[in-house]
Amino acid sequence: MKKALSLALALAMTVAALAGCSGKSGGAAAKTPEELTKLYTDAITANGGEAVEYNPVVTEVKEGDDSAMLLEFLGLKAEDMTAFGISMSLMNVNAYAIAAIMPAEGKADTVKEALQTYKESQMTSFEMYLADQYDIAKNAKLEILEDGTVLLVMCADQDTVYDAIVKAIQAG
Repeated sequence: MKKALSLALALAMTVAALAGCSGKSGGAAAKTPEELTKLYTDAITANGGEAVEYNPVVTEVKEGDDSAMLLEFLGLKAEDMTAFGISMSLMNVNAYAIAAIMPAEGKADTVKEALQTYKESQMTSFEMYLADQYDIAKNAKLEILEDGTVLLVMCADQDTVYDAIVKAIQAG
Protein backbone atom coordinates (compact mmCIF):
# COMPACT_ATOMS: atom_id res chain seq x y z
CA MET A 1 0.00 0.00 0.00
CA LYS A 2 2.77 2.42 0.95
CA LYS A 3 4.58 1.62 -2.31
CA ALA A 4 1.44 2.27 -4.36
CA LEU A 5 0.81 5.57 -2.56
CA SER A 6 4.46 6.61 -2.97
CA LEU A 7 4.37 5.68 -6.65
CA ALA A 8 1.14 7.64 -7.18
CA LEU A 9 2.57 10.71 -5.43
CA ALA A 10 5.81 10.48 -7.42
CA LEU A 11 3.84 10.20 -10.64
CA ALA A 12 1.66 13.20 -9.70
CA MET A 13 4.74 15.29 -8.89
CA THR A 14 6.37 14.31 -12.19
CA VAL A 15 3.26 15.27 -14.17
CA ALA A 16 3.02 18.59 -12.29
CA ALA A 17 6.69 19.34 -12.89
CA LEU A 18 6.43 18.54 -16.58
CA ALA A 19 3.29 20.64 -16.93
CA GLY A 20 5.11 23.57 -15.35
CA CYS A 21 8.02 23.21 -17.78
CA SER A 22 6.04 22.68 -20.95
CA GLY A 23 5.50 25.45 -23.46
CA LYS A 24 6.21 29.10 -22.95
CA SER A 25 4.48 31.07 -20.27
CA GLY A 26 3.36 34.55 -21.21
CA GLY A 27 5.11 36.49 -23.93
CA ALA A 28 4.06 36.77 -27.55
CA ALA A 29 3.68 33.01 -28.03
CA ALA A 30 0.70 32.95 -25.64
CA LYS A 31 -1.10 35.78 -27.44
CA THR A 32 -3.80 35.68 -30.10
CA PRO A 33 -2.97 36.95 -33.60
CA GLU A 34 -4.95 40.12 -32.84
CA GLU A 35 -3.00 40.72 -29.62
CA LEU A 36 0.29 40.11 -31.43
CA THR A 37 -0.70 42.55 -34.17
CA LYS A 38 -1.40 45.25 -31.60
CA LEU A 39 1.81 44.43 -29.71
CA TYR A 40 3.91 44.67 -32.87
CA THR A 41 2.19 47.86 -34.01
CA ASP A 42 2.67 49.54 -30.65
CA ALA A 43 6.31 48.40 -30.34
CA ILE A 44 7.23 49.63 -33.83
CA THR A 45 5.26 52.89 -33.57
CA ALA A 46 6.72 53.79 -30.16
CA ASN A 47 10.31 52.85 -30.97
CA GLY A 48 10.75 53.05 -34.74
CA GLY A 49 11.63 56.72 -34.83
CA GLU A 50 10.52 59.44 -37.19
CA ALA A 51 10.34 57.18 -40.25
CA VAL A 52 7.27 55.39 -38.85
CA GLU A 53 5.34 58.65 -39.22
CA TYR A 54 5.91 58.52 -42.98
CA ASN A 55 5.68 54.73 -43.24
CA PRO A 56 2.76 53.63 -41.05
CA VAL A 57 2.73 50.11 -39.68
CA VAL A 58 0.92 47.66 -41.97
CA THR A 59 -0.80 44.76 -40.20
CA GLU A 60 -2.99 43.21 -42.89
CA VAL A 61 -3.15 42.78 -46.63
CA LYS A 62 -5.88 44.86 -48.26
CA GLU A 63 -6.86 45.01 -51.91
CA GLY A 64 -6.05 48.31 -53.60
CA ASP A 65 -3.35 49.58 -51.25
CA ASP A 66 0.41 49.14 -50.81
CA SER A 67 0.17 46.26 -48.30
CA ALA A 68 0.37 43.52 -50.94
CA MET A 69 3.35 45.28 -52.51
CA LEU A 70 5.09 45.42 -49.11
CA LEU A 71 4.82 41.66 -48.73
CA GLU A 72 5.95 41.14 -52.31
CA PHE A 73 9.04 43.32 -51.74
CA LEU A 74 9.83 41.30 -48.63
CA GLY A 75 9.27 38.00 -50.45
CA LEU A 76 6.49 36.97 -48.08
CA LYS A 77 2.95 35.66 -48.43
CA ALA A 78 0.12 36.23 -45.98
CA GLU A 79 -0.06 32.49 -45.31
CA ASP A 80 3.56 32.55 -44.08
CA MET A 81 2.52 34.61 -41.05
CA THR A 82 0.15 34.35 -38.11
CA ALA A 83 0.53 38.05 -37.27
CA PHE A 84 2.75 40.89 -38.41
CA GLY A 85 3.56 44.56 -38.13
CA ILE A 86 5.66 46.08 -40.92
CA SER A 87 6.82 49.64 -41.45
CA MET A 88 9.00 50.13 -44.49
CA SER A 89 9.84 52.55 -47.24
CA LEU A 90 8.79 51.58 -50.75
CA MET A 91 11.00 54.31 -52.22
CA ASN A 92 14.49 53.33 -53.23
CA VAL A 93 16.11 56.35 -51.58
CA ASN A 94 16.54 55.04 -48.07
CA ALA A 95 17.12 51.71 -46.39
CA TYR A 96 14.25 51.55 -43.95
CA ALA A 97 12.26 48.52 -42.85
CA ILE A 98 11.06 47.32 -39.49
CA ALA A 99 9.20 44.02 -39.49
CA ALA A 100 7.97 42.03 -36.51
CA ILE A 101 6.43 38.77 -37.69
CA MET A 102 5.02 35.72 -35.94
CA PRO A 103 5.49 33.01 -38.56
CA ALA A 104 2.79 30.46 -39.27
CA GLU A 105 3.48 26.95 -37.98
CA GLY A 106 6.65 25.61 -39.63
CA LYS A 107 7.37 28.87 -41.51
CA ALA A 108 10.02 30.49 -39.27
CA ASP A 109 12.87 29.62 -41.64
CA THR A 110 10.84 30.74 -44.66
CA VAL A 111 10.15 34.12 -43.06
CA LYS A 112 13.74 34.63 -41.89
CA GLU A 113 15.16 33.64 -45.29
CA ALA A 114 12.79 36.03 -47.09
CA LEU A 115 13.84 38.90 -44.83
CA GLN A 116 17.53 37.99 -45.26
CA THR A 117 17.07 38.05 -49.05
CA TYR A 118 15.37 41.46 -48.75
CA LYS A 119 18.27 42.75 -46.64
CA GLU A 120 20.78 41.53 -49.23
CA SER A 121 18.79 43.11 -52.08
CA GLN A 122 18.79 46.43 -50.23
CA MET A 123 22.55 46.18 -49.77
CA THR A 124 23.01 45.50 -53.48
CA SER A 125 20.66 48.33 -54.37
CA PHE A 126 22.59 50.91 -52.35
CA GLU A 127 26.15 49.58 -52.69
CA MET A 128 27.14 51.89 -55.57
CA TYR A 129 24.40 54.44 -55.06
CA LEU A 130 24.18 55.76 -51.49
CA ALA A 131 26.99 54.68 -49.16
CA ASP A 132 25.18 55.75 -45.98
CA GLN A 133 22.09 53.72 -46.92
CA TYR A 134 24.28 50.76 -47.85
CA ASP A 135 25.74 50.87 -44.32
CA ILE A 136 22.25 50.93 -42.81
CA ALA A 137 21.20 47.91 -44.89
CA LYS A 138 24.44 46.06 -44.15
CA ASN A 139 24.08 46.63 -40.39
CA ALA A 140 20.40 45.67 -40.23
CA LYS A 141 19.53 43.29 -37.41
CA LEU A 142 17.56 40.15 -38.20
CA GLU A 143 16.84 37.64 -35.43
CA ILE A 144 14.29 35.13 -34.22
CA LEU A 145 13.32 36.11 -30.67
CA GLU A 146 12.72 33.61 -27.86
CA ASP A 147 8.95 33.81 -28.35
CA GLY A 148 9.25 32.98 -32.06
CA THR A 149 8.90 36.53 -33.41
CA VAL A 150 11.11 37.18 -36.43
CA LEU A 151 12.37 40.76 -36.12
CA LEU A 152 14.09 42.81 -38.83
CA VAL A 153 15.31 46.30 -37.96
CA MET A 154 16.87 48.23 -40.85
CA CYS A 155 17.12 51.91 -39.99
CA ALA A 156 19.45 54.53 -38.60
CA ASP A 157 20.52 53.67 -35.04
CA GLN A 158 19.31 50.10 -35.57
CA ASP A 159 20.87 48.73 -32.37
CA THR A 160 18.93 51.14 -30.13
CA VAL A 161 15.70 50.66 -32.10
CA TYR A 162 16.12 46.87 -32.10
CA ASP A 163 16.73 46.72 -28.34
CA ALA A 164 13.72 48.96 -27.62
CA ILE A 165 11.40 46.89 -29.81
CA VAL A 166 12.62 43.62 -28.29
CA LYS A 167 12.04 45.04 -24.82
CA ALA A 168 8.53 46.18 -25.78
CA ILE A 169 7.66 42.77 -27.26
CA GLN A 170 8.98 40.93 -24.23
CA ALA A 171 7.09 43.23 -21.87
CA GLY A 172 3.87 42.81 -23.86
